[in-house]
Amino acid sequence: MFKGRTGIARLFLLLLGLALGTGSGLQAAPAPAAGPNDANYWMLEATNHLGQWIWDTNTFDKQTCHFWRAIEIPAGVTVVRARARITADNGYSLFLDGREIGRGSDWKTLTEYDLKQVLPPGRHILGVEGFNDRLKAGIIFGLQIQLSDDRTIEVFSDGTWFVVPLTQRDWAGLQFPEPEWGRTVVVGKIGQDPWQPWPYGVVVAEPVLPEVVHFWQTTWFQLLLILTSSLAVFFSVWLLAQLAGQGKAQQFLQRERARIARDIHDDLGGQLTQIVLMGEVAQREQVDNAPAREQFRQICEQAREVSRAMDEVVWAVNSRRDTLRDFVTYVCKYAQSFLSATAIRCRLDVEADLPELEFDLPTRRNLFLAVKEALSNAAKHSQADELFVRIYCQDQQLVVALEDNGQGFDPAQADAQRNGLTNMAQRMAEIGGTHRLVSAPGTGCLAMFTVPFKKMKQRFWFGRWRQRAEISGANSTGSS
Repeated sequence: MFKGRTGIARLFLLLLGLALGTGSGLQAAPAPAAGPNDANYWMLEATNHLGQWIWDTNTFDKQTCHFWRAIEIPAGVTVVRARARITADNGYSLFLDGREIGRGSDWKTLTEYDLKQVLPPGRHILGVEGFNDRLKAGIIFGLQIQLSDDRTIEVFSDGTWFVVPLTQRDWAGLQFPEPEWGRTVVVGKIGQDPWQPWPYGVVVAEPVLPEVVHFWQTTWFQLLLILTSSLAVFFSVWLLAQLAGQGKAQQFLQRERARIARDIHDDLGGQLTQIVLMGEVAQREQVDNAPAREQFRQICEQAREVSRAMDEVVWAVNSRRDTLRDFVTYVCKYAQSFLSATAIRCRLDVEADLPELEFDLPTRRNLFLAVKEALSNAAKHSQADELFVRIYCQDQQLVVALEDNGQGFDPAQADAQRNGLTNMAQRMAEIGGTHRLVSAPGTGCLAMFTVPFKKMKQRFWFGRWRQRAEISGANSTGSS
């Protein structure tokens, strides 16, 4: 900048120096600079540290060009000041390290950007996207960087910039140029037509601040997220494979259960029926007081008992009976049939809206055997004339209660040598249920069995596989 002279004296000396330098071959003495109060001072200051107007080798209307330049900030220093000025005919977008930091569309106005906070030591990439609406085109740029060690780095728009093909992806962030990139050409100097008079003004933009990188935008977090997602997908696939394998195993198990139940019912059941029929025929052929007649009667009775026991086994094994409602139906029929041969009247009290739940083999088998033991104890020891079988749901539990009006007893005085009460408690413990016995002499007896619904629901999801297995398996088997 020139100092200490008026505008008229400065212009006179400048023209004189140019005339002398041109006419005589001598270099003109530097003209004194305009002061800060001079009318032309701001124009000289605005165009200071600027390069030349540059563009691609070819110019046409509605043209877009990409310009690329790398700069290097030395290590071990900090940037004290970094000022960039730019404009374009007709518009531009300015990029630094792939990040857009500004844009403009009036070539008559320069825009100044403060880049101090975004230029740490290292390699940086400047990128400019220029757009030409019509006729002449060009961009002009200047960057002055002052370092903490008093060195200065200046970058101008000149022929050292690269022209990037429009087909290049992520061009503004590439660290090194490609071999096929061309160079820019200088299409004009400051003050050269058609870019004069120029500039009309300078706009100072807000300082460019570093981008705020949240933790979820960091590379380590994204890698961790990808790793976690991959592990989750792998674990899900593994679970699906395990579930599919378990489903196939369940299907095979249900087919085998159906086959065993069918074989027991059709083969052993048929043979026991033949034994009973043959025994009855032999019994009728004997005289009334013959010893063999009584023996044949006992054989027939034992065969019927074995047949009833076999029906229980078939019911327990048959996968088609793995439902709560079927269990309730079977228990009620069994209680009525069992007590019909005694002086005890059986009364049933069953909740109407029982839930649709899977009732797997271990649960229903242990619960049924516990109920069967309670019925047997009532028939043998209660001397009751009435017994209530109540089945209902309470607090997410299935409750089966057997209450008689017999003579009752003191549970603390029960015979320790008899295993009935112990067996009932053990069976309920095996399936996660509970057994409660309430009795006193002369007040009857209440045996209550409870099973949580969760013991049924844990296996409910396999119910659909079981149903498909039954359909694809053997035909349905009969049971009482």
